[in-house]
Amino acid sequence: MPASERAVELLTAAAEAAHDKKAENVLAFDVSEQLAITDAFLVASASNDRQVRAIVDAIEDKLREDFDAKPVRREGAREGRWVLLDYLEIVIHVQHDEERSFYSLERLWRDCPVIPLPSPVPGVPTD
Repeated sequence: MPASERAVELLTAAAEAAHDKKAENVLAFDVSEQLAITDAFLVASASNDRQVRAIVDAIEDKLREDFDAKPVRREGAREGRWVLLDYLEIVIHVQHDEERSFYSLERLWRDCPVIPLPSPVPGVPTD
C-alpha cells in the first residue's frame, strides 16, 4: 500500500518549509512497503548546524500551523547535526552535509519509490 494522502500532504508542506530555509537536496521516499512504522521519509540537508536547526523549526511551525501536527519524537536537535522528527505517518531527517554524505540515506532507501515534491522557483525569494 503506498504512502497515504495525508503523508504526502505532510511531506509536501515540510518540503516547502525546508526550501524556504534554503535546505539542500530535499528528497522524499515512500517506505510504506518496507516499514510498518511509517509511510514516508523526507530527507534534507544544510551546510551548518544553525541552518539545520532553522530548517527543523520551520518544518515544525508549518506542520503545526497547517495540520495541527506535532512530532511524537524529536531527536538530535541540541547538536544540530542530524535531527529526526517523527510524525508517525512521516519521519523527517534534516542532516548536516557531512552526516548526509556519510550516512547516505538515499542510497539505503534507493529501492523505495521517490515521492515527487515541489521545487523552489529559481530567482524567487523564499524568505
